[in-house]
Amino acid sequence: MAIVRSNKFLWTLQILLALLYAFAGTSKFFMDPAQMAPPGSPVSAGFIRFIGVCECLGAIGLIVPQLTGILPRLTPIAAIGLLIIMIGAVTVTLMTQPVSLAILPFVAGVLLCVVAYGRLQTYAAARHTSRV
Repeated sequence: MAIVRSNKFLWTLQILLALLYAFAGTSKFFMDPAQMAPPGSPVSAGFIRFIGVCECLGAIGLIVPQLTGILPRLTPIAAIGLLIIMIGAVTVTLMTQPVSLAILPFVAGVLLCVVAYGRLQTYAAARHTSRV
């Protein structure tokens, strides 16, 4: 029973995070470059667009492998990749903005850790069961 609840919880987190990153990633394609990277910004508009591509791919990676059952081990890898982006987002935000603006990427990073850990445990349990 706990595994079923855990699975539902992980799916809920995965879907919400995928929606967040799909929105964040696609919005980076429609923003004005001057708005994305104002003068004095430590990152360029091109780098921000690259991050947008990574966020969109990460959103896909949070859902599709686990949903289809094709290479489900890619789901925690996608979560870890997005976590790396969030570490960078928190760092850049703390360097350039008020601390309060770093809360969202920090919380998203913590939730990504939960998904990565939970799916790694699911994958390990499935591998152990298949060996027995």
